[in-house]
Amino acid sequence: MTPEQMRDASLLELFSLEAEAQTQVLSSGLLALERNPTQADYLESCMRAAHSLKGAARIVGIDSGVSVAHVMEDCLVSAQEGRLLLRPEHIDALLQGTDLLMRIATPANAPQAPDIEAYVALMGRLLDPSAPYAVAPPPMAELQMQAPPPAPAPIETPAPLIDTPLETSDPAPRKSKRTTEGGERVLRVTAERLNSLLDLSSKSLVETQRLKPHLATMQRLKRMQNNGLRALESLNVHLKEHALSLEAQEALEDARRLLAESQQLLAEKNAELDEFAWQASQRAQVLYDTALACRMRPFADVLTGQVRMVRDLGRSLGKQVRLEIEGEKTQVDRDVLEKLEAPLTHLLRNAVDHGIETPEQRLLKGKSAEGLIRLRASHQAGLLVLELSDDGNGVDLEKVRRSIVERQLSPAETAAQLSEEELLTFLFLPGFSLRDTVTEVSGRGVGLDAVQHMVRQLRGAVVLEQTAGEGSRFHLEVPLTLSVVRSLVVEVGEEAYAFPLAHIERMCDLEPQDIVQIEGRQHFWHEGRHVGLVAASQLLNRPASQSSGETLKVVVIRERDAVYGVAVERFVGERTLVVLPLDERLGKVQDISAGALLDDGSVVLIVDVEDMLRSVDKLLNTGRLERIARHGNQAAEVARKRILVVDDSLTVRELQRKLLLNRGYDVAVAVDGMDGWNALRSEDFDLLITDIDMPRMDGIELVTLLRRDNRLQSLPVMVVSYKDREEDRRRGLDAGADYYLAKASFHDDALLDAVVELIGGART
Repeated sequence: MTPEQMRDASLLELFSLEAEAQTQVLSSGLLALERNPTQADYLESCMRAAHSLKGAARIVGIDSGVSVAHVMEDCLVSAQEGRLLLRPEHIDALLQGTDLLMRIATPANAPQAPDIEAYVALMGRLLDPSAPYAVAPPPMAELQMQAPPPAPAPIETPAPLIDTPLETSDPAPRKSKRTTEGGERVLRVTAERLNSLLDLSSKSLVETQRLKPHLATMQRLKRMQNNGLRALESLNVHLKEHALSLEAQEALEDARRLLAESQQLLAEKNAELDEFAWQASQRAQVLYDTALACRMRPFADVLTGQVRMVRDLGRSLGKQVRLEIEGEKTQVDRDVLEKLEAPLTHLLRNAVDHGIETPEQRLLKGKSAEGLIRLRASHQAGLLVLELSDDGNGVDLEKVRRSIVERQLSPAETAAQLSEEELLTFLFLPGFSLRDTVTEVSGRGVGLDAVQHMVRQLRGAVVLEQTAGEGSRFHLEVPLTLSVVRSLVVEVGEEAYAFPLAHIERMCDLEPQDIVQIEGRQHFWHEGRHVGLVAASQLLNRPASQSSGETLKVVVIRERDAVYGVAVERFVGERTLVVLPLDERLGKVQDISAGALLDDGSVVLIVDVEDMLRSVDKLLNTGRLERIARHGNQAAEVARKRILVVDDSLTVRELQRKLLLNRGYDVAVAVDGMDGWNALRSEDFDLLITDIDMPRMDGIELVTLLRRDNRLQSLPVMVVSYKDREEDRRRGLDAGADYYLAKASFHDDALLDAVVELIGGART
């Protein structure tokens, strides 16, 4: 490439950057002028943006850009001077010119000469129908406003570019430089370099923490020297009683002097090192915070073109729609912003297309002719909370109910009893729609499954609420950043793991008596409900804790409606962790989402809570959930024989349990064969007492499975059944039961005598 070609390429890139910035000014200003055509500040900013683009295009030598920007500038100057009142058709044409300028700045998508000539002719007709423009304007139908392109084609660079504010002391930066509202200059930085900067700053912060143990060692050395000097002084006092040679006295004095000097030097260097460590840690923290802040962008960055899209889509559908935005300056990680653009665009299009009514329909309902969509962004508890609401129709719940039945998703009787919340969840099913015909614009419900999927990929959640005839509201919650996560660090199997705080309900210390056994599983009482208790060591494949502490450390985790308590060994504390992705060659690691470094440089694994809850469900379904020892009464449990009672009758179950408890046995109960099988595989028992006729799995199947299991095949089994026929007794014994007791002849002594016969007394 020749120097002239390189210069031209550089100028084109600069023009593209200029066009990107100035077209944003034009778009926002023109939309504001549509509501108030005489607003002087917006007229001035739009005119100057068009003027700047005309000058930039002339310098670069892009004649088409000069032509388009020139006629736009003429229109805006006429409006400024009061010779023209901007009407909707003027705004349409000016927005079309804005799109053309952005296309002109993107060589791969540049418009053809006839498009430019047609646009100049259109502007000529709008400004002065009698003006002698060379090209006759095409019919207006061919020049109707189109929805803006999803995004301008990016400039070819080796890596994605992002805008990063750079603080400057210049009170009035030159106009040629891009600036933020606060007057900060904006530079272009590749995303990879910014990620590398954040990684290096986090490691620098970790490295400064390594000075702390060195400081502690130096302080200990200082104390040892103090003790040595005192010991030497004491020795000197004792030696004064003895006659020492001159050489010995000089040697002693030299030792005292050298030790005192070294102590003084050590004290000085300790102070210097302490000051250096403090300064280094402070600067490393500032560097880390600044690098992290560079990743954060205002929420308004994701809204580029959204206001325009809502306006244009509404006009194409014959509707008057206005989008109001609150919290535009809310700071969010750039990666989160990129992933939010698609779901937000889809929700906004749905609101315009199916939520907002036509002006005539709204006036008949007593509403204003103009529909209103509100989008509000805010921070709450480390999350970005988005609320998108409209004042349109709302969701027709009866239509949803009929659609559920027509699609055979639920019987009519069941659908008739579904609550509003349950009905709205059907809208998030793949392919579910209330539209009878497919249209170019999605109706309410079409694609909501994709919206939910994208939000969940961000470790977030979306909920739909509505009021019939008054509108709908989507509530989205996503993390502020994917790069940093505030977590609770715990210890499991002598290794560190981190639970993201966004998924933690609470953390608590459980007393042994707080753990109860319900249907073969361990639970504890939490906020008015029983919460299942699982061991983190089993979920994470770590050795079980050998701790003999009186209390159990539990993290209560929640993901939507699923709540479980996870028992860990120790709470380390809350930490802000920089997320380090796992090596792609590892694939998806079960229950783990990423890694991080702690202050001391050690590695911590970040738990994938959603994946962990799936692992818990899998363990429950396969019956492999292990029982957590309760340290407070562990000795008593070892000393008492344990019996599992399996019966679907609550009365029989409770009668047998009380009889055996009164005799001193430790008793667990299960409500059917499947529940009993799960309990047998997850806990140790000395005897099984089971009924035969039960749902899901009967007693014969249970005993058959037990005898096929290597670990359980020697467990004594007693069958207690209402059936007292010989063939029934034979079936039970053939399956592998050791004792068969009929309930018809059931009484206290018969049951207890049979238990003693099989396993002996309650104590080992």
